[in-house]
Amino acid sequence: MKPQLIKSTLLILSILCLVVLTSSCRDTNKKTENVNANATVYPSDVIPFMDQWRILCGDGTKFEELANIEHRDYFYVTNDGNTDWVIYKTPNSGITSRTSSNTRTELGQKEHWTTEIGGKLTGSLKVMHVSTSGDARVAASYSVVVGQIHGNEGHENEPLKIFYKKFPGHTKGSVFWNYEINTAGDDNSGRWDYSTPVWGYDMSVVGSSPTTSPEEPKDGIALGEEFSYEINVYKGIMYLTFKSEGHETKTFTKNLLKSDFAKKEDIPQQIWTLYAVIGRDGVEREQAYAGELQNFKQGAYNQTNGKNPEDNIVWSTGSETYNGDIEKQYANGCYAEVWFKNGTLGAGIDPNQE
Repeated sequence: MKPQLIKSTLLILSILCLVVLTSSCRDTNKKTENVNANATVYPSDVIPFMDQWRILCGDGTKFEELANIEHRDYFYVTNDGNTDWVIYKTPNSGITSRTSSNTRTELGQKEHWTTEIGGKLTGSLKVMHVSTSGDARVAASYSVVVGQIHGNEGHENEPLKIFYKKFPGHTKGSVFWNYEINTAGDDNSGRWDYSTPVWGYDMSVVGSSPTTSPEEPKDGIALGEEFSYEINVYKGIMYLTFKSEGHETKTFTKNLLKSDFAKKEDIPQQIWTLYAVIGRDGVEREQAYAGELQNFKQGAYNQTNGKNPEDNIVWSTGSETYNGDIEKQYANGCYAEVWFKNGTLGAGIDPNQE
C-alpha cells in the first residue's frame, strides 16, 4: 500500500474512533444526569445542621439521626421550581409527646444549654397550611408553632414559642411570639403565656363566636409568604429579630434571668382577660429561667386539637380529627404544614458585635 493511502486510512480511522468516543461520553453523561435527576434529596441535603437534631413526627415516628432520612407525608423535601424546601407536616390528631396534647413534626436540638450560656437559632420559612377547623373563640385555633425554646428541667415550660395563625376566610394571618412563665413553686397549674404581636395580632385576639372571626389583620402575613426569625440568647438575654420582604423588621429583647411577672400586680391585663375563665393566675419565680437547661425546637408544632373548648377556652380548639384518621385529616384540611429553606444553629452572640 502506498504511503499516502496509508496516511489517509489512518486519518479516517482516527476520526471514526473520536466520533465513537464522543458519542459514548455523551451517552454516559445522559445516564448520569438521569440518575441524578431521580435521586432523592433529603432534608439533610438542604439544611446541613440536621446532624444536631432529632425529630418526632405526627404519626409518632422518631428519628435520632437525620442524615439521609425522610418520612413521606411528614418530613421530606420538595422543590417549588426554584428552591428546595424541607417540609414539616402534621395532622390535628396523631401521636403526641409526653408533655403535650398536640401533634408535631418538629426537630428537637440534641444539645442542652443553660440560659446563661445561651445559643442561636435562625430559620427562613413559609407556612403553607394551618387547620381550617376549630373554634374561633379559642386562642390556639388555626395556629402552628414554627420555632421555640423548650425547658428541660423544673416545670419544663417554654420561654419562647413563635406562632403563625390564620383564621378561615382571611387572606392574611398573624405572626406572634409567646413567653410562658416559669411558674413559682411546685404547682404549675397556674401557668400562662404572654403574647406579643410581630405582624398582625397577638394570641389574645379571638372570634366572638365559634364560627365568627375577628377583622382580618391589615399588616399580616399570608400563607406561602416568606419570613425569617433569629433567636439569639446571649448571657441570659433573649434577642429576637423577624424579617419579611414588604414588612417592617421587628426586634424584641427579653430577660430570661429576672422575672417581669413575679407579683400578682405584674400580671398583664391580657392574661386577666384571656385566662380568667380557666383560672390561670400564677406568678413567676424571681429568677425566671436562670440555671435551667433549655434546647431549641423547629418545624411544625400543630396547636390545633380535638379537645373540648368548654374545658379550656384558650388551648382546647375543638377541631375536626376524624377519630385520628390521618389520611382523612390531610384530605379535609385538618393539618399544619410548614416549609423551611434554610436555618442555622450555633452559640449565642453578643448582639453589639453581629
